[in-house]
Amino acid sequence: MARIREIPSWQLTLGAALLGLGFLIAAQLASEGPRVRYTTQERSPLVETATELQSQQDELKARILELRTQIGDVEGAGEGSAALVKQLNDELERARIAAGLIPLTGTGVVLQLEDSLQPVAGDASESDYLVGSRDIRIIIDELWLAGAEAVAVNGERITPTSAIIDIGSSVLVNSAYLAPPYQIAAIGPKDLYARLSGNAGFVDFVRARADTYGIRLSFAEPPAVDVPAFAGTVSLRYSRPVPSPEVP
Repeated sequence: MARIREIPSWQLTLGAALLGLGFLIAAQLASEGPRVRYTTQERSPLVETATELQSQQDELKARILELRTQIGDVEGAGEGSAALVKQLNDELERARIAAGLIPLTGTGVVLQLEDSLQPVAGDASESDYLVGSRDIRIIIDELWLAGAEAVAVNGERITPTSAIIDIGSSVLVNSAYLAPPYQIAAIGPKDLYARLSGNAGFVDFVRARADTYGIRLSFAEPPAVDVPAFAGTVSLRYSRPVPSPEVP
């Protein structure tokens, strides 16, 4: 007992620590075997799961490529549809221009018709010295023949449904009563007036109306001619569209 008392306290503490460390090492070595066995047992299912996930990933990649191909096809079809829509819009715009529903500007000519200032001859009628609807219709017809693309009379756009008739001392164009002088604006090629003056019908008109009765006819070729849009209604009472034939 006296010998034990002579052992320093630090040695006792160190011995106790070493003993505890030994127990810990022994316990870990004892558990290493089961842990290794557990890892070995679980390796095969984990490998199978990883292989299955890799297979699913490959399938998803293939699906993505397939979907990208389908999207490309749809986009291609969309481009075709866009081209078709553009074509239809172009045709619609041409139809609106032909119907007079769009204001236009361009090269052309402006003709002006005014009543004659000559005295009425004894065997003539006073109406022969006045500009009438027939004079205006003749000029418009000759302008179309010369290559005009749009025509207006005193700001009234001429359309396929336009009516030009005499109403008393006025001329009714569309639904507007017009009074002289009558300005007929036409858009067409730069040499529109040269073409017009070369038409036999226009030459005959000048001879019959200007030379004989003094109807005053003048013209101008401004840099740009403006033709307004048709302001009336385009509703038809007795017409209906013909359905397009089905394409086989």
